[in-house]
Amino acid sequence: MTQTTGRIYDEFAKLVTDAAGVAQGMRREVDGVMRAQAERILRDLDYVRRDEFDAVREMAIKARDENDRLAARIAELEARLGGK
Repeated sequence: MTQTTGRIYDEFAKLVTDAAGVAQGMRREVDGVMRAQAERILRDLDYVRRDEFDAVREMAIKARDENDRLAARIAELEARLGGK
């Protein structure tokens, strides 16, 4: 009887180990599917990456500074012309 009981425990342990392996495989598969789905959704939303956003933001800041500088220069030139 002891030998049979040990064999049952061995078979049960093997079954649990196999089930754990299957569960891990399913988890990896679900993670992969979820990641692919999320990437597809972000692509469809026309998502902008952070580095691209930062580059355009810097360009806008430089353009605004240049615009302010040119507006000040125009005001100075108009003041000179108005003074004559």
